[in-house]
Amino acid sequence: MNKLCVVGLGYIGLPTAGMFANHGWQVLGVDVNQKAVDMINKGQIHIEEVGLGEMVAKAVKNGSLKASEKVEEADSFIIAVPTPHTDDNTANLKYLIQATNSVLEKVQKGNVVIVESTIPPRTINDVVAPLFEAANWKVGEDIYLAHCPERVLPGRILIELVENNRIVGGINQASTEKAVEVYSTFVKGELLRTSALSAEMSKLMENTYRDVNIALANELVKISEKLGIEALEVIELANQHPRVNLHLPGPGVGGHCLAVDPYFIIEKAPEESQLIANARIINNSMPGFVVDQVGKRVKDRSSKIAVLGLTYKGNIDDVRESPAMEIVEKLLEEGYTLGVNDPHIGQEQVGFKISSFTDAVEDAECILVLTDHNEFKKLDEEVILAKAKRPLVFDTRNCVRISNEKIEYVNFGNLKEKAAIDITIN
Repeated sequence: MNKLCVVGLGYIGLPTAGMFANHGWQVLGVDVNQKAVDMINKGQIHIEEVGLGEMVAKAVKNGSLKASEKVEEADSFIIAVPTPHTDDNTANLKYLIQATNSVLEKVQKGNVVIVESTIPPRTINDVVAPLFEAANWKVGEDIYLAHCPERVLPGRILIELVENNRIVGGINQASTEKAVEVYSTFVKGELLRTSALSAEMSKLMENTYRDVNIALANELVKISEKLGIEALEVIELANQHPRVNLHLPGPGVGGHCLAVDPYFIIEKAPEESQLIANARIINNSMPGFVVDQVGKRVKDRSSKIAVLGLTYKGNIDDVRESPAMEIVEKLLEEGYTLGVNDPHIGQEQVGFKISSFTDAVEDAECILVLTDHNEFKKLDEEVILAKAKRPLVFDTRNCVRISNEKIEYVNFGNLKEKAAIDITIN
């Protein structure tokens, strides 16, 4: 039985470890988080993902998966640690370097080392490979090194790990083929062979494409507010064109991919990535725009705002880079009192109180929806009418369906009601 060591047991590493462990591999998952290690060894999980709990429990029970804080010898290694950006938006490769050094302590001739972490272009060639070469390994001959970026959607990770096409970029052809052998264990999608550099750049462009297009939709919202246009109607009409697919606007862009990856390109080619940089500026401006819109509707800064949702997207428990978290901070800075509800978030994840829906809504002047959780698509309108000081729902996700006419409903499609201007054609 082949042995695999997965370094990093977060939103990508743990599902990856579980998948291999349920497809004939003996898997060791490694993480510095002792709580996560202990939970996994009990057959439990520390993150939220559809089907993952059952998969991990099964693998732990049959002995094909265990967790540890220390790397052990294996046939193959997968590195899936975070690569956050620093305050100046350059990539922080500290965790990747630490993980690589931990693998270096146990790597043997013939091993395959795969980096799944999202990284700037040339990181495999200029950072990872030199670490192995400094330890006297001939990369591509003694050991095989590849970048195989994750390409999965939270909430569908276990499905997409199997069904999606997979980019496999080796530092040389031999490394590519060795990595293909690893993933062919369970991947039903096409295994796309390329270089490490092309794999790095393709992953970044996948997420940058979405970030830029979301920025276009968000900029449309701002323009539409100024001109008195219904932005969502414009998007719906424009998308009737067979070659147009405008994205939906929102309160900003979050998560560890879309809000971070474009900076890795900007870092390497700042003069050539003007469009990408401007898209980041637009999307980063949306939390402030949302707070401004709240201020236009709730004049008294001592009023209470009910905030629904803290995660960066619906039906997950991930608040990394979430615009909702920034909006909460800005509302508090403005002086508002907040009632915050998110059924997917535990109190230990945030530094403020998480309330029930009823408690969050009580005495609120505005109910601000920041995440499209299923629980928010049909709100308890009786509670809103009975408890809220003013029955106003401001939906930044265009997900809520209101049936009672006594509840005022505002989304990015009808901001014109509060901020239209006259346009005179001479």
